[in-house]
Amino acid sequence: MDKETFRKEAHKMVDWMADYLEGVEKYPVRSRVKPGEIYDQMPENAPEFPIPFEKTFEDFNQILMPGITHWQHPMFMAYFNANTSYPSILGEMLTATLGAQCMIWDTSPAAAELEQRVCEWMRDLLALPKDFTGVIQDTASTSTLCALLTAREKYSDYAINRKGFGSMHKFRIYCSEHAHSSIEKAVKIAGFGQENLVKIECDEKFSMKTAELEKAIHGDLADGLKPLMVVAALGTTSTLALDPVEEIGEICKHFKIWLHVDAAYAGTAAVLPEYRWIHKSMEYADSYVANPHKWMFTNFDCSLYYVRDQESLIRTFEILPEYLKTKNTDRVNNYRDWGIQLGRRFRALKLWMVLNTYGAEGIRRLYRKHIEITEVFTEKLQRNKDFRIMAPVFLNLVCFRYQPEGMNEDDADAMNARILDAINSSGHAYLSHTRLHGRYVIRACFGQTRVEWHHMERLYEELISVSGLECESPEIK
Repeated sequence: MDKETFRKEAHKMVDWMADYLEGVEKYPVRSRVKPGEIYDQMPENAPEFPIPFEKTFEDFNQILMPGITHWQHPMFMAYFNANTSYPSILGEMLTATLGAQCMIWDTSPAAAELEQRVCEWMRDLLALPKDFTGVIQDTASTSTLCALLTAREKYSDYAINRKGFGSMHKFRIYCSEHAHSSIEKAVKIAGFGQENLVKIECDEKFSMKTAELEKAIHGDLADGLKPLMVVAALGTTSTLALDPVEEIGEICKHFKIWLHVDAAYAGTAAVLPEYRWIHKSMEYADSYVANPHKWMFTNFDCSLYYVRDQESLIRTFEILPEYLKTKNTDRVNNYRDWGIQLGRRFRALKLWMVLNTYGAEGIRRLYRKHIEITEVFTEKLQRNKDFRIMAPVFLNLVCFRYQPEGMNEDDADAMNARILDAINSSGHAYLSHTRLHGRYVIRACFGQTRVEWHHMERLYEELISVSGLECESPEIK
């Protein structure tokens, strides 16, 4: 492809992108293809000779687009959001064009220094402690793994990096039974062993029981084990429940345990003054993560990871071969030493463009609208005697189930699974589920960049319609 063809195709591509976002509602939210359907349409071998770009883009539209689930559809209300926005997309375009490998300051000073400044901006916008130092990782999974590895090295005096685990004490890590699955994966990757992740029972609000945490720590100490880290959730994956960080922090302080706070989804809500209270106990935290690439209109991937002890983070990951030595090493942030990957994308650029284009007040305005939409949807369900709210509603997530009076729990489980499948299969909306107290529960998250009031109304109408049809099912009567 020469530059003139690139220019022509790029203009066509931008027009397609703008048209796609403007008309995304014409697509079924969730892809309807069957397993193997896309794969079987692809040639068995890579092309031997060039294929015209027009043909490639035609195949993208004809073959690949049917297999896309449209996360930017305003009726996408499953899981948590992975939002884009116009300024973020433009930032990604510039990032791709520059093609910078931002491993050290010298390989792109602007990338390193913008990342430092944007992390400071976000720290202050979210009312995090001033002694937190930030870096942009790809995901919260990586951020949590970095926290585990740093805690491991700090508490072993960096001996595990040098010698391996050997005969050292067996470390224990603690989280709530509703914590994210990435914690379990990180425990395995970091070499602690899955059996050394202790899942602590939760209360009726799905928050960690601190009495049970303290009991588990005492028991492990009595068995000669080494409590290393507690992961406190500010917004669990199932329900957005908040663990009691202050109480957990006091326990960690007493036992000299690393406290990592996982606020991957809910953390950016602290941009709202009325929600800054969620970070009121961050003085106890050793590390913290929040993801602008979820709710805050910034393309995946962009995860803010903050630490109190910058030196321990760098000592954990720093390796300095001759070919990476520069005269500026001691004067700048070389972010390859702040995480797992040597290679790094210029992620700060898109976040900077989002912050500049929306401004903090523009982000707050949209967040408040999403929260208000959620509150009204909750009220609609509460007024309908056939629906139950299954967890405290926080921010923009509602956990509910359909269970008319007289329907037993098992039948309600089956009914709600069919309701969810019917809605998702219709293509009109996309929801996800979880299990709370062993029961099947539907989740609806109203945080998509373009969601409006009428989308919430449409979802409620769909629920009423589908649940009515399901009630006519012979096996339910």
